[in-house]
This record gives sequence, structure tokens and C-alpha cells, in this order.
Amino acid sequence: MADSKSASNGGNLEKYMKLDQNGAIMAEYVWIDGSNGVRSKCKTLFKKPTSVDDLPEWNFDGSSTGQAPGDNSDIYLRPAAIFRDPFRGGDNIIVLADCYNSDGTPNKFNHRYQCAKLMETYKDADIWFGIEQEYTMFDSLGKVYGWPVGGFPGPQGPYYCGVGNGKVYGRDVVEAHYRACLYAGVNVSGINAEVMPSQWEFQVGPCPGIEMGDHLWIARYLLERVAEEFGITISFHPKPLEGDWNGAGCHTNVSTKEMRAEGGIKAIEAAIEKLSKRHKEHIAVYGTDNEKRLTGRHETASIASFSSGVANRGASVRIPRSVAKEGRGYFEDRRPASNIDPYLVTGIIAETLFTT
Repeated sequence: MADSKSASNGGNLEKYMKLDQNGAIMAEYVWIDGSNGVRSKCKTLFKKPTSVDDLPEWNFDGSSTGQAPGDNSDIYLRPAAIFRDPFRGGDNIIVLADCYNSDGTPNKFNHRYQCAKLMETYKDADIWFGIEQEYTMFDSLGKVYGWPVGGFPGPQGPYYCGVGNGKVYGRDVVEAHYRACLYAGVNVSGINAEVMPSQWEFQVGPCPGIEMGDHLWIARYLLERVAEEFGITISFHPKPLEGDWNGAGCHTNVSTKEMRAEGGIKAIEAAIEKLSKRHKEHIAVYGTDNEKRLTGRHETASIASFSSGVANRGASVRIPRSVAKEGRGYFEDRRPASNIDPYLVTGIIAETLFTT
């Protein structure tokens, strides 16, 4: 664990966390900033909200988050979803909020706005998403967490879903994050150590429509907060380390009502055909620096072309073996990078499947 300069002092904090709040509720407003990261600030409420409609609109200085110029910096926060707060407990909450400009238009970094419209338009398709979020841990000195000083661990092989000293690093953070997600009400469905040591994955979903982006963003926020307490930095870069090491992705699983029905494999194959025709448009919103990851090596397809196959982790889109056998279910788009905005990814997938 990191020293006291970078990690919180839990012993000193505990006595304050036990103090009575005198009926007040702390609402931590979380939003996505201009660099595809999360920001937050807290507001005191004196009535427990039953829905987002009970929550007040708020604002912040958008010039300090890359979302507005200094001469017109007010950006407004409109509550979109509520989660329980695992850090403060009690009736305290986390509020996922949308960003709007002073004239009432959605901020240019508010990709949730358009995604929500698409999901509402095609709600009869009952589209579900599941996202596999990979990430990498670094220490306070900028070194991959747990790696030997001035050197490297052994080659990839024993680390994926690994167990034991020298194979797994940072499990405390992973376990704490998992519990925090469950407490908050995030639809987290699992975790595992990844192929590169100190790289992990958590899965969120299945979530219908717009809820996919909501739950993934809050899961990311919780991860950053948990890691902050351990003095660990989380990287969502798709190729955090050059060399013969796996990159980090956000594999996106997709299923519609038609795909889940008897004979749904035909709908899956039709969907993949549609995706193949818009490969460049999808890659454009599938994460920055993704070309460093999609090389055709390390369980990826080449960014230059589209491919698909059954049980093929070197393809752009994979049909799981179980789905091919049962003839229905879902497909996995393996192209999205770990630093995607899930609203952009789920939005363009819905747009491609239902409008082309």
C-alpha cells in the first residue's frame, strides 16, 4: 500500500464518518468531463429523493473541466440516475448527471443525450448490452503496480485469471471495487485478472439501452475512488505499455429480442453484416489510440479491416461457441478500446443495427 502522502488515512477518517448527519443527505454529483474522465462534487440535501425528479439541478465551472470557455463557463448538471454511496453509506447517494449549456442545449461532451434518444426510438427491439472493462494499475511513481523495480515480470501466460503470489497484483483494490459496485446498485456481473500482470477486468451488464452507459460510468467512478484510497492510479489507456504485452479493451456484447428468440442466429449474422459495412465509422468512436491495440496481435483483429468468426478472439466480432451451438443469444464486438465513452459505442451500434 502507498504511503500517507498519496493514500487516505482511514484511521483518522473513521471517527468522523461515524458522526450523525442530523437528517442531512450527501449527494455526490458525478459527470463526464471534456477529456472523457469523471468529475464530482457534493451537495447537501434535506429530503431523501425517491427519483431523479426530486433532485435539484446544479452547475459547475466548465472552463476548469475542458467543457466551456472562461467567458461563458457555467455548465448545468441535470440528474439522470441515482446510486447508493458506498463510501459514505447510510442514505447518502451518488448522482450521475448530464451536462447542459446555459442556453439549455446539451454540452458537446454530453454523449448520453443522443444515445438516450436512440435507445428510446428503438426500445421495442429490447436491446441489451454487456461491457467488459479492462484497466491497468500503476503506482505513485508511474510504474506498473507490483512489477519489479527496474525490470519486468515473466512473459504473459500465468497471469490471466491467475491465483498466487507473483501472478496477481492489486487484488485488494479489485475486491473493494467489486463490493462497492454491488452496494451502489451497479449491475456488475464479474471480475477477473487479465493477460498482462496488474491488468484486470470487470464486467457490467446485461443492461438495457441507456442503462449500460450509466452503470459503466459509475463503475469507473467507483474504481477511481477506491484506487485513490490505496494510492494506486487507474489507466484506461488501450496500450498502457509498449512491447509484447496485451492491450486493454472494452469488449461490447450485444443482444436484441430477435437475437434471443428461437433461430436468433440469423438476426445475429444480419447484424454482423451491417457492422461490417460501417467499420470506419465505428472505429472513429471506439476509443483514442486504439490503433496501438488493434494490431492483429495479442488477441485483437487489425484496425484496417473487419472480420468475424465463431469463438475467434482474433476477429473484430466474435460469435461465442455456445451461441453458435444454441442458435441464438448475442455477439461480442471486440473492437472498442478500454477508454471508450460507452454512450458513443452503444449508440452507434443501435444506430447501425436499426437504421441501415
